[in-house]
Amino acid sequence: MEITTGRLAEKLGAELKGDPEIVLTGMASIESAGTGDLAFLANSKYYKYLETTRASAIIVSPEVVEAPATLIVHPQPYFIFAQALRLFYADGDQHEPGIHDSSVIGENCEISSTAYVGPSVVIEDGVTIGEKTQVLAGCFVGRGCLIGAECRLFPNVTLRAGSKLGDRVQIHSGTVVGSDGFGYAQVNGHHHKIPQVGIVVIEDDVEIGSNCSIDKAALGETRIGRGTKIDNLVQIAHNVKIGQNCIVVSQVGISGSTKLGNNVILAGQVGLVGHIEIGDNVMVAAQSGVNKSLEADKAYFGSPATEIMHQKRIEASTKKLPELIRRVRKLEKQLIEKNSEKTNE
Repeated sequence: MEITTGRLAEKLGAELKGDPEIVLTGMASIESAGTGDLAFLANSKYYKYLETTRASAIIVSPEVVEAPATLIVHPQPYFIFAQALRLFYADGDQHEPGIHDSSVIGENCEISSTAYVGPSVVIEDGVTIGEKTQVLAGCFVGRGCLIGAECRLFPNVTLRAGSKLGDRVQIHSGTVVGSDGFGYAQVNGHHHKIPQVGIVVIEDDVEIGSNCSIDKAALGETRIGRGTKIDNLVQIAHNVKIGQNCIVVSQVGISGSTKLGNNVILAGQVGLVGHIEIGDNVMVAAQSGVNKSLEADKAYFGSPATEIMHQKRIEASTKKLPELIRRVRKLEKQLIEKNSEKTNE
């Protein structure tokens, strides 16, 4: 694709500072960009590259007032960067509608004529697939699943029986939706499996990364709220409820029957015990362990997780422990010597 800086700024709804006739042919990082490239700058630690970059144009925030290159200015440069990528680079995973000859389709299925079903896909009985949905190679869609419009299942995704997906859901390779919840009853030293007969419901505009496991409910449903984004390698146990517009980062584990409110952020490697509630707008910092319910509108950190400023004070105090121990030992020694002198008197 080729586009002038003036036309690009117009398409992106951004302000142009510089030459509107420069022709752009691609995108690159601000460090490696060359002539014809569009770069972007959203993090202040990369400001140092403004003077040395060879990019023909740079997407920046209004804080950047001048640079050697032409500037495309917007209050949300990272968002504009995403829109520009869509203009410059075609989506290679999009396919024309149709059902590949090697796929296996069960009985009583309703598959939109605008949908795509790729090679070696297995679709069991009673499945519904909405308009413009793409089910790529090697996927398995279990009996009675419902998939909305404009969804995309990347290669080797598994949807177990009864799973329900809203519109515009994206699920990346290797993820299993509707795997059995981890439930056992112990009798006489033996573990007896508890049947998991519920389902998973994923609402509109959810994106789930690769190699995640989302367990179906023992009874009822496991639910992922509208607009939530889930990173790779996340475990979501049975009967978990995740609210709208949450962010769940890589290697998070959420135990059974835990409920997350709306706009919750769980950073990498956070672990949550079961049967607790996390309030709206909560942020839990990386590698925290959450063992109780958390109040809304607060940030937490640590294991066990506490309010982040409290935890930071604890950590600051911990760093002083060696010196405090030396002082205590010194005082103890002085006290012993003083008591010894009194005894000798």
